[in-house]
Amino acid sequence: MAKFTFNMPDVGEGVAEAEIVEWHVKVGDTVEEDQHLVDVMTDKATIDIESPVAGTVREVAGELGDTIAVGAMLLVIEVEGEVDAEVEQDDAAPTEETETEPAAEPAIETDPAPIAEAEKPLGSGQGVVQGVGEGASAPAPVQTHPPAPSRAEGGEKVLASPAVRKRAKDLGVDLSQVKPAEDGRVRHGDLDQFLAYNSAGGFSPAGTARADETIKVIGLRKRIAQNMSASKRHIPHFTYVEECDVTELERMRADLNANRGQKPKLTMLPLLITAICKKLPEFPMINARYDDEAQVITRFGSVHLGMATQTDNGLIVPVIRDAQSRNLWQLASEIGRLASAARDGSAKSDELSGSTLTVTSLGPLGGVATTPVINRPEVAIIGPNRIVERPMFVTGADGTERVEKRKLMNISISCDHRVVDGYDAASFVQELKKLIETPVLLLSE
Repeated sequence: MAKFTFNMPDVGEGVAEAEIVEWHVKVGDTVEEDQHLVDVMTDKATIDIESPVAGTVREVAGELGDTIAVGAMLLVIEVEGEVDAEVEQDDAAPTEETETEPAAEPAIETDPAPIAEAEKPLGSGQGVVQGVGEGASAPAPVQTHPPAPSRAEGGEKVLASPAVRKRAKDLGVDLSQVKPAEDGRVRHGDLDQFLAYNSAGGFSPAGTARADETIKVIGLRKRIAQNMSASKRHIPHFTYVEECDVTELERMRADLNANRGQKPKLTMLPLLITAICKKLPEFPMINARYDDEAQVITRFGSVHLGMATQTDNGLIVPVIRDAQSRNLWQLASEIGRLASAARDGSAKSDELSGSTLTVTSLGPLGGVATTPVINRPEVAIIGPNRIVERPMFVTGADGTERVEKRKLMNISISCDHRVVDGYDAASFVQELKKLIETPVLLLSE
């Protein structure tokens, strides 16, 4: 028997360390060659690490959330005989997955957390009244007539355990007034509900307390926390918001969709991206990155547009390469493709990195205005908000004013004040407003 020390393999160019996000083996397990051992996360992707040898796991390095440097010990595996000198660490053949698991449509930004163990159900035998914190006093006993022998309608004796009967007697509650939740037997949970209902003056309580949860921050959620903290810590943000009349734009979008044939359906996003790409050449400071350490600003000629996308695990930003070279239908197709890739876990590393500017939208949940956080090291992020209908004064061709129902949408932009001045951001959004409110210009050369 010999021990084989399996070190963290080189999982990508420029990657110095990776975070453990899931172990698939534990000490004492028998593993086969090429068996999936552990998932680790780099800056942009989750990697499967496989075993180069067969044997028994004797030691593992680190717990979930720990960071392991490339070349450091990852596992110790006991093998039969001597370790083959030809076994190389590179035989681990890490397989790249995507940035963790499923993703949703690109039009949303926020992040759901996993649910921990559920609270104990009613009738679990707990003596604390639902809705009252542990250690707090229970509601005052409901004063009823002195408890007589507990009997249901028709003179039948109420079914309840001795503990429930004693508690009801101590509280002065007639068990015949308590409605059991199931099988005709009154339990502690039924008594809790009865007490809460009566102490609230005959109204049911708003809800029940959930059990406290402690969730370790690992994987994508940890990466998001680090990136957002670094962005707010290093970048002096400012946000500018402008209202746009999108009535004509929505009318044009409906006409295009009605005559699209086999082309993908247009949402607001391809139209907004087209407007952004048309105006960025006039405002190169918006499509840029800022290197804090080198003190260098890089202004990009091509627009590699990130789409902030909400997934079940957190926020992912897939990238539309060369967005300025795509027409409306091509943008719609690429948006759909990237959303599907994010959702089914097939997006590649280069589809999740390299953005020069990001768009983030909450779709119908967009609210009146947002103050999005910049996707560092970019210097700007644009956020369309919810479309609402409101009456507005409109000037007709004859110069008279009238009131019309119009569709309005606010556009937010957050910028890095070290690179983008307020005047530049406002001017850029005003130019977007002109295109959005005169949509025929979007289709002109």
